[in-house]
Amino acid sequence: MTVALVLLTLLVGAWLLAVIEAWLTTGRLRPVAPLLAGLSHLGRESILARKPDRLFFETAPVLLLVVAVLGAAVLPLAPDLVIADLATGALFLNAVLAYVLVSLIMAGWGPNGAYAMVGGWRFLGQLIAYSMLIVMPITATAMRAESLLNSAIVESQAGLWNIVYQPLGFVLFFIAAIALAFRSPFDLPTAPGELAGGVDAEYTGVRLAVLRLARLVMVITLSAATTVFFLGGWQGPLLPPWAWSLIKTLAVAVSMLLVGFYLPRIREADLLGWCWKLGIPLALLNILIVGLLILVVP
Repeated sequence: MTVALVLLTLLVGAWLLAVIEAWLTTGRLRPVAPLLAGLSHLGRESILARKPDRLFFETAPVLLLVVAVLGAAVLPLAPDLVIADLATGALFLNAVLAYVLVSLIMAGWGPNGAYAMVGGWRFLGQLIAYSMLIVMPITATAMRAESLLNSAIVESQAGLWNIVYQPLGFVLFFIAAIALAFRSPFDLPTAPGELAGGVDAEYTGVRLAVLRLARLVMVITLSAATTVFFLGGWQGPLLPPWAWSLIKTLAVAVSMLLVGFYLPRIREADLLGWCWKLGIPLALLNILIVGLLILVVP
């Protein structure tokens, strides 16, 4: 039952995100548009490249979707609404997200096309830039909770959410999450108007539908992770716990979309330089500040 509820939540969240994204882009609110677009993809012919690596080409979209779902499996939406509340849940999430790179490299290599391959290798550059900014803020939240259990991290924020306790960690994690989901301004792997779609370029039909669904689910998963680690998870007045989780997750997801509407695309070299020269020192500073707070404040 829990598995079905979590999967349904991911699907509904992906649908809502697609509706909001289309609304922000076109100015028209059409709730059925994502469903019609999905059906149209299912009805189209799935065209193969001339000389693809068939295994990589077929596996990449499915792997990206599986990674997004596995990440959501360890994130509690309520005290009793989590698929697997692992003792090392925070570490498991970080390990699973590493396979986003694998799926995009496969999507870039599989079609044997120039644009797709450039997009895949660009994401490798992004990974080198943002990867430490994913794990280090998570480390700081686990320090405060004295546990890698995600539900314990939520409970540790009962008196004060981590967005207030460690705002620097929140900002760094939020930026890294956008880069991990390769949303604008960190959409270098797809780069509309520059790479003709990048890793999406050679996908059509059902394969493209799965790939786009996976991207939406990935945003929902990362938004839920931000909620768990920094926004108090299911905690809130009046409403039931699961409702607070959904509201916060959707708010973070929408904010991820809005960022891309106001910032230009960032070159991978600039992203790498900023993350290593500024982001990692700030993440270390955040860990130091949290450590001192733990020692000084009971």
